[in-house]
Amino acid sequence: MTAYTLYIATLIIVGLVVLVLVIYLLLIIVALRRAGTYLEQLAGGLQKIVDNTSPLSNKLDTINGALFQLHGGLSSVDKHLVGIAKVFKLV
Repeated sequence: MTAYTLYIATLIIVGLVVLVLVIYLLLIIVALRRAGTYLEQLAGGLQKIVDNTSPLSNKLDTINGALFQLHGGLSSVDKHLVGIAKVFKLV
């Protein structure tokens, strides 16, 4: 093999490597643009969720208070049921 043949072979190999890198970079650009589109849609959906749930913040205190009262009542019922189970020797 002559030096000229090695030079041409090296140029061809370098050209192929560069071509493969360019193709991969283009595919990465396409994938990132698609991901950007999906992220925009996701951000829009999350903003809609925030908008739709914002009226609930005023009612959460009322709901939590009612649940706290319900918890107290259910705890009392549980204690009574445990007492009945002990009388009938189920526990």
